[in-house]
Amino acid sequence: MKLFLLCLAGFISAFVDSIAGGGGLISVPAFMLFGLSPHMVLGTNKFSATTASFTSSIKYIKSGTTNKELLKYLGPMSFLGAIVGVNLVLKINQKYLYALVLILILFVGLYTLFSKRIGEEDNFKGLNNKNIALGMIFAFLIGLYDGFFGPGTGSFLIFGLIKIYGFNFLNAAGNGRVLNFLSNLASLFMFALKGMINYKIAILVALFMIIGARLGTKAALYKGVKFIKPIFVTMSILVALRMLYNFVK
Repeated sequence: MKLFLLCLAGFISAFVDSIAGGGGLISVPAFMLFGLSPHMVLGTNKFSATTASFTSSIKYIKSGTTNKELLKYLGPMSFLGAIVGVNLVLKINQKYLYALVLILILFVGLYTLFSKRIGEEDNFKGLNNKNIALGMIFAFLIGLYDGFFGPGTGSFLIFGLIKIYGFNFLNAAGNGRVLNFLSNLASLFMFALKGMINYKIAILVALFMIIGARLGTKAALYKGVKFIKPIFVTMSILVALRMLYNFVK
């Protein structure tokens, strides 16, 4: 029964994550309730989540909602940032980041909620040296954050891509999903090297996450911006509330 509930949580988390990020809010507690040790939870969840992000990334790419030229610049920076982040996690106390990230993720959710026009239209004007450089710095920092800490990565990616490039929510979600996959992949390599993955559980949950990711991406592509935005706002605020709970308890 516990295994079934874990797989169900994995399915739901991947469905939500493929649309607007925040899936870890569901999957990480589920792995913890299953009884895995904290480090094993992170590694096992990362394995399953990476398969899901790969699935949704491919679907977004095939749909034409990603910018391959942009990802050529930003992708390697996201991957590199995550490698640096995973190595930092062993050296720096995460509690110093908690308050800052809590404020930022809450700001992202509330700003989007009250900014009625944000992300509704695609105002992308093309690439130039300035937005490429800004995007590369942004991708590295979010990749580093994902490898080091993680909560709200999907929300930060979508919000940042909208603000830097003028994407609508759908195109920001597609490009953000690919960047998230690359940072996940880098983190996964590091967790695997450290032996922090329970493969028996990870592979089973991954199957359910793949299905969830496919259905979530399909829903996002079919229903578009007006479907993504409320989920994005909801998940951003829920991640912030979860972090607040962990911070004060």
